[in-house]
Amino acid sequence: MTRNNIKNYFVMSVLILSASGMIQNNAFAAPTLGTASNFAVLGGTTVTNTGNTVVTGDLGVASPGVACTGFVGCTTTGLGTVTGTIHVGDPIANQAHADAATAYGSLIGATCTTIEPAVADIGGQTLTPGVYCFPSSAAITGTLTLDGSGVYIFKIGSTLVTTAENSNVVLINGATADNIFWAVGSSATLGTNSVLEGTVIAYTSITATAGATVDGRLLAINGAVTMDTNNVTVVGTGDGGNGNHDDDEDCTGGHGHDHDGKDHDGKGGHGKGHDKDHDNKGHKDKGHDGKYSGKQYGKN
Repeated sequence: MTRNNIKNYFVMSVLILSASGMIQNNAFAAPTLGTASNFAVLGGTTVTNTGNTVVTGDLGVASPGVACTGFVGCTTTGLGTVTGTIHVGDPIANQAHADAATAYGSLIGATCTTIEPAVADIGGQTLTPGVYCFPSSAAITGTLTLDGSGVYIFKIGSTLVTTAENSNVVLINGATADNIFWAVGSSATLGTNSVLEGTVIAYTSITATAGATVDGRLLAINGAVTMDTNNVTVVGTGDGGNGNHDDDEDCTGGHGHDHDGKDHDGKGGHGKGHDKDHDNKGHKDKGHDGKYSGKQYGKN
């Protein structure tokens, strides 16, 4: 083989490897959340709550929505508390809503690496990073284990349901909540005492039933977020795009928090920040380390 042939072979090999890396990186790319990354809860029409819900992060309602109910500081007060800022129909909420809608569009445009059955229950499975596509609905019954560092995207054509009591998502071997995204074509329902990891962006609405816990975000584009005695803690954004502020004092990023009196070390993007005892909300210790119409993002 001549020197020129060797050089050409080397250059071609580099180009092939680079192209392969770009394809893989694009397939697994986390969306940029923009200002929506600061919000633990964001509704397209309203946010309502019953009971002692604790939200760690911002809470917002995009215009023309004009009300949130059931939280101290909302238009109608209640027992829920927000460690962060409440935005109702203001420019900050509206921009976050627009950014959430953009992220939703990015998620539903991601290339599938695995196509699930039309109606799939992924409880009891162990999954590695990838883009999992559900033509219709997805459910989690029991425990879903996410194994390994990287981005997990779940593209769901219609509904996400974790109705089985105590269903949960467990993260192992470097999987982190800030790199998990659930793009839901219609509505998401989180079951009693269930634990979900990651950011949920639903085209319509999100309902968290009694005792459900989320490490991530609940972002509804065109409908309401309905809550009942829940814990929702925003997580660090990682490759998903940094917001404009951190709610922790030293602005180091993320939210360390204490569930059931167990002091977590801030893995999975929680980092250093709020250490908050969530008063018997029942988070399971798993050892884990804006008004935009949305019209162009129809159901996948």
